[in-house]
Amino acid sequence: MDLHADYARLAAEVRIVPKGHVWHQRAIHHLLRVVTLGAQSAYLDRYVTTLWHTVYVPDDWEARPIDERWATLRHELVHVRQFERWGVVMAVAYLLLPLPLGLAWCRMRFEREAYEESLRAWHELGGRAACERRRAHVLAQFTSGAYGWMWPFPRALGRWFDAFVASL
Repeated sequence: MDLHADYARLAAEVRIVPKGHVWHQRAIHHLLRVVTLGAQSAYLDRYVTTLWHTVYVPDDWEARPIDERWATLRHELVHVRQFERWGVVMAVAYLLLPLPLGLAWCRMRFEREAYEESLRAWHELGGRAACERRRAHVLAQFTSGAYGWMWPFPRALGRWFDAFVASL
């Protein structure tokens, strides 16, 4: 597979914008730092965010390895489809339901669907071992302040992860 060509094909479906160049992304960064008591302080530097058909990326996006950008863009395109399907309801549910922090079932479900696509991508690149290398990171995204402690049940998440990877 030609990752560069496939990445270009995927990127043509969205608008990719560096986060640091957009005032509302900088504002979200500062708000998240406050709301999570500093637990999410890497929003601008490490995280990619999708709003409808725009993918906001860290300023170093183009310097990242092509496999990382390709797998991440596949994840983000799941969010694009979610926005197409649910519209503004997706944004409200993602941020607030049932709670904005600690027990965000809707956010967990949206992210779980997107992380399944990330795992498919990594599996295509390196098999089960490539997925397993990302296990701790993926589980931490759900249970840490990175996404506002969206799902505080690490064993359940581990069962989901293991079953999904085994199904690939």
